[in-house]
Amino acid sequence: MEKRPLLHLILAWGWLESPILHSEIYHGEEYDARLGHDGWHEHGFNQALHPAIEVDAPLAKIVAQENEPVKRQELITPIEIIQTPRGETVLDFGQNMVGFVQFKVRGKKSSVVTLKHFEVLDSEGNVYLDNLRRAKQTVTYTLNGDPEETFEPRFTFQGFRYVQLDGFNDDILAEDFVGVVLHSDMRKTGHFSCSDERINQLHHNIVWGQKGNFVDVPTDCPQRDERLGWTGDVQMFISTSSYLYNVGSFFTKWLRDLKSEQGVDGSVPFVIPNVLDSESHSSAAWGDAAVISPWVLYLNYGDERILRDQFSSMKAWVEYIYNQGEDPYLWNTGFHFGDWVALDAQPGSYIGATDRDLIATAFYAYSTSLLSKAAYVLGYEAEGLRYELLYNDVKQAFNKEFVTENGRLSVSTQTSHLLALQFDLVEGTAKKRTEQRLEQLLKDSDYHLKTGFVGTPYLNLVLTKAGMDQIASKLLFQNDYPSWLYQVENGATTIWEHWDGIREDGSFWSADMNSFNHYAYGSIGDWLYRKVAGIDCDESKPGFKNIHFEPHFINKLDWAASSLYSMQGKITSRWKKRPIQPLSGILRFQQTQVEH
Repeated sequence: MEKRPLLHLILAWGWLESPILHSEIYHGEEYDARLGHDGWHEHGFNQALHPAIEVDAPLAKIVAQENEPVKRQELITPIEIIQTPRGETVLDFGQNMVGFVQFKVRGKKSSVVTLKHFEVLDSEGNVYLDNLRRAKQTVTYTLNGDPEETFEPRFTFQGFRYVQLDGFNDDILAEDFVGVVLHSDMRKTGHFSCSDERINQLHHNIVWGQKGNFVDVPTDCPQRDERLGWTGDVQMFISTSSYLYNVGSFFTKWLRDLKSEQGVDGSVPFVIPNVLDSESHSSAAWGDAAVISPWVLYLNYGDERILRDQFSSMKAWVEYIYNQGEDPYLWNTGFHFGDWVALDAQPGSYIGATDRDLIATAFYAYSTSLLSKAAYVLGYEAEGLRYELLYNDVKQAFNKEFVTENGRLSVSTQTSHLLALQFDLVEGTAKKRTEQRLEQLLKDSDYHLKTGFVGTPYLNLVLTKAGMDQIASKLLFQNDYPSWLYQVENGATTIWEHWDGIREDGSFWSADMNSFNHYAYGSIGDWLYRKVAGIDCDESKPGFKNIHFEPHFINKLDWAASSLYSMQGKITSRWKKRPIQPLSGILRFQQTQVEH
């Protein structure tokens, strides 16, 4: 064969000053259109370049992207241009969203316009930026003098409903602005609706809370100087999220990150990726995301690979707890967030009144039980037995430490009773007394919740499990503070971080930590799908290979409908109350249950 000469391709790399002067996620982007270079990315561009400097390439291992990419999902136009009492010009997009604003602007060369993104107006209707803390969320654009210029930021995103405009001409048009919604490209799988529009709005708020916080990482909030993958928030919401969207790939990637960040002793950082400059780690209910999250994914998608991939991480977490303190069956050491921002907290404290040792030991038991189940699923019989026995020992220690001889729970809060019942830690007389005491605690609070991040996800699930559907319904339909519908009545379009994020007098909870797009309390969605609509999976046949249809007919609802695109196909559940012929002068209702 004739040998051909090798062709040598010489690449001349160079650089030019960019019109992007600054860009990052918290502060926004600064762009000077006067520095633009038309056609810089096209063949034949011949403007003089500065010579590039050659550096050694990093040798880190590169892997293919595992999560769905973040993409543009939809466009939102402003519903109103507001002039505030202070004279500020504000766009209202009508929806708390995450993304950026694409806009058109007309003006003189070197003129500067700015867009400041924020979530809520204050009680007087003025711009409120304090809850952003250090995050500026500001886009600055310097005009190049064209008759009309169009711009959108490249390397930033904001969490906002409102945008303050500065530097624009007086002839501002709403159609010159478009909100571009960003989130990871997950497939929508769940739909829920019912006869009460307030509950439909609540469901809408839950969905938008997930949209805004599932941006490659499951962030706690998308607006202030945080936006971190808090482990506790994930384990509280993951079941709800798996009804709303297909989050299999999303959480497979995140859990692999968790595994890689896990300490050699099994400890789990508070946030994944771990970017906090802190030596603290491994709070109960936060670190337990290492076990709870893979198990929930397995139940909803039926894929054993997630358990197999994460089993060493799950095991390391339980072993970490086992090695804490002097008693291997109680977890009463270390720092814990407790029932975070519960309403029974002491003034000035974020940590609720529920004893943190009780919370820690309850989650110790729960994670151990799930680890045992995962081991049996994977065929690891010896480890399944070991952790089954450990769970029994932890459960026994829990009862000895926190349950009196007469079966009364020693810690008298809503959350303590919810955890004991949800995790099956009490039996017989103790279980009955715990259910009765929970009912009394709710009655004492006029059927209002006092739970925080730890207790809220289980509240209505436990009540339904105990046959107290109508109490669960009372909690759902409360519309004064504190309640889910209190937020709806106050115009929320996403879920708030605090039950009293906006107080009844219009004042704010705190500027320090007060997000209005924080998905944790959206965990009530799990109950809406599994109990109100009645679509639940079968642990013995995960991934909805078997389906449990068991709708619970809520007094204040005339109908409810839901669908779920599962791994086995579309599942539909609908029920409706309809009058039938009166019997003995009494109007009765027939309950048409489900179609599937």
